[in-house]
Amino acid sequence: MDVAETKPSSRYGKPPWIFKGRAFYQLNLVKAELARAFIPEEFRLVEAFGYTLGGFFLASYDESPAGVFDELVVIAGIVWNPPTSCAWAARVLVNSDEACIHGRKDVGLPSQVARFSKRITAVPRKRQNIVDSLLSIIGMGHTFYTPKAFIGIELTETEGPALTEICKINLMASEFGHEHGLKFNEWMGPAIRMCLPSFSGRTEYNPNLLKYSCQIECRVRAVQPARVTGQSQPTEETDKDQSATEELSVHGRNLRNTIAVMLSKPVLALEFNCLQMQVEAPIVVSQYT
Repeated sequence: MDVAETKPSSRYGKPPWIFKGRAFYQLNLVKAELARAFIPEEFRLVEAFGYTLGGFFLASYDESPAGVFDELVVIAGIVWNPPTSCAWAARVLVNSDEACIHGRKDVGLPSQVARFSKRITAVPRKRQNIVDSLLSIIGMGHTFYTPKAFIGIELTETEGPALTEICKINLMASEFGHEHGLKFNEWMGPAIRMCLPSFSGRTEYNPNLLKYSCQIECRVRAVQPARVTGQSQPTEETDKDQSATEELSVHGRNLRNTIAVMLSKPVLALEFNCLQMQVEAPIVVSQYT
């Protein structure tokens, strides 16, 4: 959807901006050459054996300056910024016009409006052995929670009247709400605080190079990785045939590479419950010249 070029809603107000809800965070092994397609040349990619850590952050906010909305942040990889490292977002999808405008103009994110179509599928209950039954009583049945249902989330980007299917994410229903199967006596993991620093900018809406941080408080636990389906990366032969007939647009290449990041091999998946995220105002690292 084309977002009107207006000033961000006054509901966002002055930073820091507070978001509350729940989220699913998955780290993937992303090929370094794929990540470099998104990252400015002045940055050094943190990589080993030809791979960097990317993945995605899928959140459902119950409270935010823009109200209730969903967000998918696709992380291309990690860049080095002494004395630490920062993430770089390849694409951000939200189902809120207001959140999209804010992300583009105020935070320098490559935000797009998209549809998040959710569908719940029940999973047959498995019989537990005696040990699992006893552990379940105290809320520690399995290291990886066995769900009552799975949720499928189809993401479709909207650009004016055009609709572009991005991917489908299948994950345990508990990651998107207690009402879908997480019992009150289920262990939600320890309470933690952490800071996620990121770079952004270099977009048509905010050409400056920015740096911002997200201060997160939540209950976290390891869960099964999501199963992501979407358009696969084309083969070398397909690429040659396609380039011979027509050249992919910048938008088309970006979209194809974004999907490839989502389809990369998962390393770790985390569930964030009782999430409170505080986003600080971005700092201009370098002006666009």
